[in-house]
Amino acid sequence: MTAMWRATVLTLFPEAFPGLLGTSLPGKALKDGIWALETLDIRRFARDKHGSVDDTPYGGGAGMVMRPDILDAAIRGAEAEFGAASRKIYLSPRGRRLDQALVKELAAEKSLLLLCGRYEGVDERVIDAKREGGGLEEISLGDFVLAGGEVAAMALIEACVRLLPGVLGNAATVDEESFETGLLEYPQYTKPAVWNGVSVPEVLVSGHHEKVRIWRREQAEEITRLRRPDLYERYVSQKKDQGRQS
Repeated sequence: MTAMWRATVLTLFPEAFPGLLGTSLPGKALKDGIWALETLDIRRFARDKHGSVDDTPYGGGAGMVMRPDILDAAIRGAEAEFGAASRKIYLSPRGRRLDQALVKELAAEKSLLLLCGRYEGVDERVIDAKREGGGLEEISLGDFVLAGGEVAAMALIEACVRLLPGVLGNAATVDEESFETGLLEYPQYTKPAVWNGVSVPEVLVSGHHEKVRIWRREQAEEITRLRRPDLYERYVSQKKDQGRQS
């Protein structure tokens, strides 16, 4: 079976993969061939006996910078070994923020190549390189800094894999998740019906599907309004636009 989606990860720590990607639903989908994971050790392309991949920054400053010649060789090596990638991504705190819309976009690609930086980052020239297929697209998990790109790569991959056909048992699950409707998800409850003196909301055990649907939408709207006013404002604006168009 040929995998329908592939992620190739360039990293100094290939032993970190698949990690959690090898468990639960992503792990089962990996074993079933729904997606494929390849890793390539950047040190394979080092040019000295010490396996050095970085050097001091021009202009001075703390830390080390990953060398463009070594990274370029690693990217070319990965594409020679595993095939050209639809998109090449560098996980970087200054990149475009990863959100559900971008995840859906990336999950629709055939393959991704993910570069995991370390130290103070990578030489800008490898990001801008005018190689066939362009340079590297920078993507960020959020406004914080990690020690390297491996955890970010795993998060991006898992988010994409969940959207691949055949990974989740119920496709409707995705449709009702946070961000899919423009809102955060409504509260969820399960058995027991009473726990620590608190009962499950009566509407959820009423058997009235339309009332449940309305309650869930109202709860999602209120949670979004309180916790993510930026999302709520966008949601309200979109509803107004839809009303004008109808």
